[in-house]
Amino acid sequence: MKKVLALILAMAMALSLAACGTPSGPAVSDPVEDEIWSSTDENGNLKLTERDDVGENGMVTTANVYATMAGLEVLEQGGNAVDAAIAISYALGVCEPNASGLGGGGFMNIHMADGSELVIDYREVAPMGQDAYTWLDETGAVKNNGTANSVGGLATGVPGTVAGLEYALEHYGSGKLTRQQIMQPAIDMAREGYKAGGTLVGAMNDYYDYMVTDYKVLGDYYLKDGMPYEIGDVITNEDLAKTLELIAEGGKDAFYTGDVAQAIVDTVASYGGVLSMEDLASYEPAIREPVKGTYRGYEIVSCPPASSGGTHIVEVLNILENYDMASLGVNTAESIHLWSEALKACFADRGAYMADTAFADVPLAGLTSKEYAKTIADKITNESQSWDAGEPGAYEGNSTTAYSVADKDGNIVSVTQTIECFWGCKIAIPGYGFIMNDQLHDFSTDPESVNKLEGGKKPLSSMSPTIVLDAEGNAFMSLGSPGGLRIWPTVAQVISNVIDHGMNMQDAIDCARIFERGNADGICYEPAGENAPTAETLAALQAQGHALTEKGAWDLFFGGCQGILFTDDGIEGGADPRRDGKAIGF
Repeated sequence: MKKVLALILAMAMALSLAACGTPSGPAVSDPVEDEIWSSTDENGNLKLTERDDVGENGMVTTANVYATMAGLEVLEQGGNAVDAAIAISYALGVCEPNASGLGGGGFMNIHMADGSELVIDYREVAPMGQDAYTWLDETGAVKNNGTANSVGGLATGVPGTVAGLEYALEHYGSGKLTRQQIMQPAIDMAREGYKAGGTLVGAMNDYYDYMVTDYKVLGDYYLKDGMPYEIGDVITNEDLAKTLELIAEGGKDAFYTGDVAQAIVDTVASYGGVLSMEDLASYEPAIREPVKGTYRGYEIVSCPPASSGGTHIVEVLNILENYDMASLGVNTAESIHLWSEALKACFADRGAYMADTAFADVPLAGLTSKEYAKTIADKITNESQSWDAGEPGAYEGNSTTAYSVADKDGNIVSVTQTIECFWGCKIAIPGYGFIMNDQLHDFSTDPESVNKLEGGKKPLSSMSPTIVLDAEGNAFMSLGSPGGLRIWPTVAQVISNVIDHGMNMQDAIDCARIFERGNADGICYEPAGENAPTAETLAALQAQGHALTEKGAWDLFFGGCQGILFTDDGIEGGADPRRDGKAIGF
């Protein structure tokens, strides 16, 4: 990165030390040559502290310190929160390539200081040459031993990231910085290198077999002498740097037409895919109104379909609003029971109704109705129960990696983006350095499902970049998380931790989480950490009929929430110890 970043970060850390008396930012001069804040300790374990920060003029919190630094650099150069979000997105594609990048998609939730708000939906779409039977053999089973929809060419959708970021820059960027300036931190990082963190190294080890067998191009980029990198090793990607430069110079067309597009089509075809040049050239992001609701006087502004996340955040909070959650306490048997039942009811509705609204009639008004939520709350008893989808249509009126950025002017951006599973469909584009998504995995393989695969359709998502406003309409919170189906339950729990239990942002993120979707696993829980359920609590839940599944403490299963909280003392940034996240304010 540019040497000016060293001065910016040194000044930010000095101010933070003077204000708080404890280290809260990375001490750096150059991200590779000198020391930089690490998410792991000397034993390679994720640090459970040093994640948060407080700023007066803005805040950036992401899943990787290098991406946080990229966003901070753009803000310091005079860019707004949207400019910084774009810089972060490209930077995450460099330093967190296992989770997101040019070959993926996402959702950007924007709340501008003037009150305008929108969601840019740059979710991938299915190639026009695929349909609900593409993956199935003559018996109706998924081909390739059940992997055709998650690995290889038939698993990848038309990527949307570049188109979405271009739209954001053109319509909501500050106009003070060029595309080249905004993308330069990512370009520099790809060329000069970054130090591998624990989450990335873990992903290299977990997916090593793919990299040395059928997907060796992926291994060429992310193995060192045929073996996974170690924490602290420097990784460079000159091919990705060149691709980013092409986009910086030529914008969207440099990616969706010409040599890059042809390389995508040819490479995907070599792995059995049918993505075409026409699919790429015709891709456009969808501009949507956010899903909205309220919770105890605060306004929830979140992601609409093709994400299910925002809708079900509103639905689950509407259900819980019927109870005094504050008095029930954090992760007590009573509160976990209510969360479990509410989540099961929401997941039943999700399976029955949620899909791309261009292909299905989704009863959004009913699903987010407080009256409908009350009918669910009225059915909750003291025993664990199974839930079927409700009838939200009766309540219709006429009328889904995460990071957050806030700037000094009051603009807020919350983004969740992904290539779906770690390393996507495992296809890396040779000569260009990026990885294709396996987003079609989010379609149902049932040809009768509302969320079945259809050409041009967006698969259902759980991504939930969310902004919370206070009763006067002022910024209160911005947050999001990765984690698949756990995304929106995680975001809802963090919101409740702040509003119901008065936690600051870092404590709300650190708090032990639960997850329930109504299957045989029952309640999945973290056995240790902040406010983890006690043995007595777990026994009480079992007595109510709940199945329990213990996950690891600080487990990636529960995502990696990044959030911002606006307080009288400044802007608080929190980052999740379950991943490599870091917040930096200025």
